[in-house]
Amino acid sequence: MQFVCLFEHNLETQLQQHTRCAQRARPHVTGHICVPRRCSLGHASDLHGRDTTSLPGFENLTMGYNKYLRPYFGGEPVQIAMSLDIASISSISESDMDYTATIYLRQRWTDPRLVFHGNKSFTLDARLVELLWVPDTYIVESKRSFLHDVTVGNRLIRLFSNGTILYALRITTTVACNMDLSKYPMDTQTCRLQLESWGYDENDVIFTWLRGNDSVHGIEKLRLSQYTVERYYTLVSKSQQETGSYPRLILQFELRRNVLYFILETYVPSTLLVMLSWVSFWITLDSVPARTCIGVTTVLSMTTLMIGSRSSLSKTNCFIKAIDVYLGICFSFIFGALVEYAVAHYSSSQKCAAKGRASELTKEKDEVNITNILNSSITSYKRKISFTSIEISSDNVNCSDLTMKTHEKIKCVLRNKMHRIISYFTIQNPSNVDHYSKLLFPLFFMLVNVFYWAYYLYF
Repeated sequence: MQFVCLFEHNLETQLQQHTRCAQRARPHVTGHICVPRRCSLGHASDLHGRDTTSLPGFENLTMGYNKYLRPYFGGEPVQIAMSLDIASISSISESDMDYTATIYLRQRWTDPRLVFHGNKSFTLDARLVELLWVPDTYIVESKRSFLHDVTVGNRLIRLFSNGTILYALRITTTVACNMDLSKYPMDTQTCRLQLESWGYDENDVIFTWLRGNDSVHGIEKLRLSQYTVERYYTLVSKSQQETGSYPRLILQFELRRNVLYFILETYVPSTLLVMLSWVSFWITLDSVPARTCIGVTTVLSMTTLMIGSRSSLSKTNCFIKAIDVYLGICFSFIFGALVEYAVAHYSSSQKCAAKGRASELTKEKDEVNITNILNSSITSYKRKISFTSIEISSDNVNCSDLTMKTHEKIKCVLRNKMHRIISYFTIQNPSNVDHYSKLLFPLFFMLVNVFYWAYYLYF
């Protein structure tokens, strides 16, 4: 880049200007230097600095200063040291997967064009930042950000004698945070706050943390409603883009969710509903209204609890969360208790019906036997007895009778097989169903809880 110095006047005009300047100089002012016309970067300027950016009260300091060019332009990159104060994290949204934080961002760099004598520092009006070069820092993955302006813009400019500039901002920003909710509400989320240069690559600026991890303050003192800040650390990285490699600073912090609220709000009620469903095991099978009422009530209550827990995170229902797994387990046990009563009651009614039919058939059998003894021979009596045993008894039937035809023998064998299969699944004593359920349901529920909490807490 060539810097062209445009001279609009000849030597005679410059001498005239020098003469007029010398005449205007007061005698008691020492060290007054009159410069005819000096060239600035990229354009001509006059003595009054109409085309030159200058700070009010610092005309001699900023004469020829160009805010559009960075310090050390064309040379080494500018070292920009940053520090952060986290004032607050107002909200963390699982449905939108972001968090909102208010931060104090402080940036320091050295500009040799602003060096002055002395050991003092000057705090300038924030509106003078428009007259200085400042880094083009932005917040990566920010959805919404704004600079506070009550009562004035919350910015600070401080100038040190060695040319160091301190530039501080108060910003509220909403930053995206990718969350893994598979272990919700026993999850730990890792979020980031990333600062990067927008236009200047690593050949122009270098980002560093002022004091490493000690550059971040306030985050350890935060008190959040659902989370606890476990740890945080700072990183220095680079962002490789199509237009170049840009410096990036990263603040990474881990948030552990407080599970006590969810234990009291969801886990304890669902567990009590499961235990309430077991009360029906101690009620007799004949108390149909009582046992049906307990089963249906617990199922409906559990359904309401599941809907309520999912409605709070309506946009994350695509995730199978830990709390959904537990509620599903509880619902299965409650529904299983209701099905257990249905099976026990059905078996009991079938047994009563079988006893009634058996008593009726016994009476008919006795009448038939008496009639056969009086009216038929011993051979016909045996055949009728064997026929009756085939129709009535569910035991194995002798299918090797020579008088039976082939298809009758096949039917006889199939009937025997079916009787054996049905006998395996037939509940001989329905009252034992409740007896075994009193032991098996609590035992299996405790085992499932052990595996559930061990997996989600330690794996």
